[in-house]
Amino acid sequence: MTAVATKARNKAAFAHVEAELYMYHETLKEIERIREDILYGKEIDENVGGGRGNLPSAPTERKAVAMVTHRRLQQLEQIADAIKTIYEALPEEKKRLIQLKYWTKPQRYTWEGIAEQLHISERQARRWRNEIVYSIMDFLGWR
Repeated sequence: MTAVATKARNKAAFAHVEAELYMYHETLKEIERIREDILYGKEIDENVGGGRGNLPSAPTERKAVAMVTHRRLQQLEQIADAIKTIYEALPEEKKRLIQLKYWTKPQRYTWEGIAEQLHISERQARRWRNEIVYSIMDFLGWR
């Protein structure tokens, strides 16, 4: 892969992680909704295209298998876990940056305003953001 392609890929992964940070709380709600759908109602059929399913016939076992094998649920849980793990390991001032930048709705601050709230330079705030996003990328194994 060329340096340009690698940089573009990094840029896309970086943007993806930022989007996931913005949507973190909605992701947690989606995870809960999928789990409830599996446990309490809606049958989720990922066997698109037919054929006999390979799920057990007992309802409890079928739900357990669905919970473990549901691709979307696995993907959302992996991303939410990465964000939670990195966030919990951060010092308070960096947690505050995440709250101000990604979790305050509606967004009230520019980078300059966030830096002012944290009593640091705008450049330092952006460095912290980069460090956090790259840590999440590393945790997920993304490049």
